[in-house]
Amino acid sequence: MKISARNMLEGTIENVELGAVMASIKIKVESPGLITALITKESAQNLGLKKGDKATAIIKSTEIMVGKE
Repeated sequence: MKISARNMLEGTIENVELGAVMASIKIKVESPGLITALITKESAQNLGLKKGDKATAIIKSTEIMVGKE
């Protein structure tokens, strides 16, 4: 797959929760461990996402947040 985004984490889908409009997709990655993506239900169904599938989390962000404990 060729795309311009450089922030990608490959992993395995751990859970798919389909709502009325949106879908919550949990992807287990090596580090930090688990990524949750909120995508449209239509996109989840079009991709045929299911637990155990190999997937890539592609991260597109317009801002960076900083936290401090």
